[in-house]
Amino acid sequence: MPVWKGIILGIVQGLAEFLPISSSGHLVILKEIMHIDLEGGGLFFDVMLHFGTLFAIFVAFRHDILKMIVEGLHIVGDVFANIGIWFSGFRGNERHYHKIVRTAYRKFVMLVIVSTIPTGVIGILFKDTVELAGTMLIVPGICLLITSVFLVIADYADEGTKRPREASYVNAGLIGVAQGIATMPGLSRSGTTITACLLCGFEKKFAVKYSFIMSIPAVLGAVVLELKDVAKAPLQASAVPACAVATVISAIVGYLSICIMMRLIQGKKYKIFAVYCAIVGLITVGYGIFR
Repeated sequence: MPVWKGIILGIVQGLAEFLPISSSGHLVILKEIMHIDLEGGGLFFDVMLHFGTLFAIFVAFRHDILKMIVEGLHIVGDVFANIGIWFSGFRGNERHYHKIVRTAYRKFVMLVIVSTIPTGVIGILFKDTVELAGTMLIVPGICLLITSVFLVIADYADEGTKRPREASYVNAGLIGVAQGIATMPGLSRSGTTITACLLCGFEKKFAVKYSFIMSIPAVLGAVVLELKDVAKAPLQASAVPACAVATVISAIVGYLSICIMMRLIQGKKYKIFAVYCAIVGLITVGYGIFR
């Protein structure tokens, strides 16, 4: 693959992963229109594109993620401490258990864990369906039209006030289901989950932050499942420069896209993305039918 095609794919991945326009849908469309052949390491190429955008999330939300990692380790420690306290009760000792979820960041960690469960279940059950959908151009087109509807809903959603302490685990589960459904190419993961967050009453900035951070375990899980197949189709030496450039570009553009989304969420500015998705969706459906 030429390096210039890698640059284009990196830009599209970085923009569409975080702007609510669906990276998977755009990549399927681009590969079809530009006749990009990713055989001989295509899976590895896709994995590296996702690593690039994951790196962007870690950089953009490094303070939150670091606190969540620390609090997550403390949660594990308190769980084991409580197990020890429970066993000590058999010896007649008075039991005083540690409260597990006692800070906002611990609640944040638990919410993300709850969201990840339905996402993982849906992703595993419908993996073959999603892969098949990626081979039919009309599917991303239809899903982009659905994304357009979601974005209009997000624009008209009432202002929420929920942050980690106020959010419920039911909210987290529903948002996880939305993320699982958004694995279909053309359904924007960020657009779908942010809309779900807003409908659950999340505060706007927290909705965007939650949407992006909750994607980390989901994407890492998907990558781990795909790694077993990467060895079967190693990246060809000629594609290494394009892959490296695409990964770096996706990380840089992804970081800038996150910054843009954090600004856009303050106003009702999703309509422009809704119109864009509707136009691209209609063109893609038409192309898929009449090509």
